[in-house]
Amino acid sequence: MNTQDKVVAIIAEQALMDPSDIKLTDTPEMLGIDSMGLVESIFGIEEAFDIIVPFNANEPSESDFDISSVAAIVKAVERLVAAQA
Repeated sequence: MNTQDKVVAIIAEQALMDPSDIKLTDTPEMLGIDSMGLVESIFGIEEAFDIIVPFNANEPSESDFDISSVAAIVKAVERLVAAQA
């Protein structure tokens, strides 16, 4: 399973959706993921990839982790994984 598939699976779990129904252009809001669900998704991503995500749930716009779309989240995770390697 590649990075994108793993991230989509984690987000789909939070959205209570099938991964095949998640589009890369979807935003967390479009998927019905609230701030708590977003935090849960971040925890899931950290665990799945053994990384630390620089995300502040209180100030999401101030974070270095782009959550504007599923594609942005995938890219951000890929960068963090590459930086850790």
